[in-house]
Amino acid sequence: MAAQYQVTGDSAAEISASIESAVLRGDWAAGSALPSVRALAGELRVSPATVAKAYQDLRQRGVIETQGRRGTRVRSRPAVAMLRADLAPPVPAGVRDLSSGEPDVRLLPPLGPSLAAVAAETGPPQGYASAVTMPELIDAARPRLLAEGVPVAGAAIAVTAGALDSIERLLTAHLRPGDAVAIEDPGWGGLIDLLAALGLRPVPVAVDAEGMDPEALDAALRSGGRAVVITVRAQNPTGAAVSEPRAARLRDLLGAHPGVLVIEDDHAAELADRPPHCIGPVTGSWAFVRSASKPFGPDLRIAVLAGDETTVARVVGRMRVGMGWVSTVTQRLLLRLWRDREVTELVAEAARAYAARREDLRSALLAQGVPAFGETGINVWVPVPDELRAVSSLRDRGYGVAPGSLFRIRSAPGIRITVSTLSAEEIPFLAEAVAASVRTDGLALPMR
Repeated sequence: MAAQYQVTGDSAAEISASIESAVLRGDWAAGSALPSVRALAGELRVSPATVAKAYQDLRQRGVIETQGRRGTRVRSRPAVAMLRADLAPPVPAGVRDLSSGEPDVRLLPPLGPSLAAVAAETGPPQGYASAVTMPELIDAARPRLLAEGVPVAGAAIAVTAGALDSIERLLTAHLRPGDAVAIEDPGWGGLIDLLAALGLRPVPVAVDAEGMDPEALDAALRSGGRAVVITVRAQNPTGAAVSEPRAARLRDLLGAHPGVLVIEDDHAAELADRPPHCIGPVTGSWAFVRSASKPFGPDLRIAVLAGDETTVARVVGRMRVGMGWVSTVTQRLLLRLWRDREVTELVAEAARAYAARREDLRSALLAQGVPAFGETGINVWVPVPDELRAVSSLRDRGYGVAPGSLFRIRSAPGIRITVSTLSAEEIPFLAEAVAASVRTDGLALPMR
């Protein structure tokens, strides 16, 4: 414990707030040891149970962790203090920003007409009792998912406030702090931060162009993994998409682990230019999450969650004592967007545009002798020998890209290039800049 900082408080809430404030201010560095429960209780003149409750709250929020004989320490990456996204180097003014991972706002469908129509048809204000998950939205979601091969014929369906909200609710419905979760490596930085905040232990699983490596996933499950999160397509950051043969292999593997929670993330949804190949339902607990934010815009924070009855019931039950429901205005807006043929075509045009930009960049890079990954989605992943050198060199050449360290746990270095706003004219110059930035004797690195 930092000698200059003294914990204060008479209750568990006050003690945890005091410690968390110190971590946020930097008074305690990552890895700093906290006093034992009994020692701090004696110093504050409170019961050991009060301090134990404060420590439990801090562990659940990802501020501290217990490391056996090493005691209780500030997390090496405290989720409340610094998210992975906060570690990204800022893109200087005048530099082309290809680091965001966001869709091109110019290709998003306009929401104004649909919002106006929703406002006109909503009628008089409704009370709390009538504000629920809309049966019409569920009825529309089921055939949409079935049409793409998502096995939801007998599944329960709910609505949440986005993909990460769904994943958080699913994990907390089944797991407890300290449980292990198999995740893709490289993978979504937001999920890595979420696991830290929940006190869950990430188990990195190698990923290639077809998705999770089956042998690596098998090892993760045999080591005690209680859940697995799989991106079915447009994986962030690599653009990987689970192929039909890979889905079959993963299905066979997971069948031997019936107690594992399987979460399938379809965050790109209609923007992905190939159908999803689902793995579940193959274990006792399974969920498929489809977000609306990528195809229709970040302001539409809503996702459809399908899964086994028990899992979905746990999620819905927990929502009732918290946020309650997703705004019915948002639900009506999504339903209208789904039914609008013009919007459907605009989203399809955006998906085609992203696919063309992605493939053009990969081809241009390959012509320069630079291998790159990106089967679907809006990102291209380029393995590099030295991330810092590649990012700095590209920035000096006028391009801002995301360092792979934001997405990696154990996997090899790389950079993520977001293609969503690229023009055809820019691509040859960008490919030349990337090649010049990463060209060394050991260029051709595998993704895993």
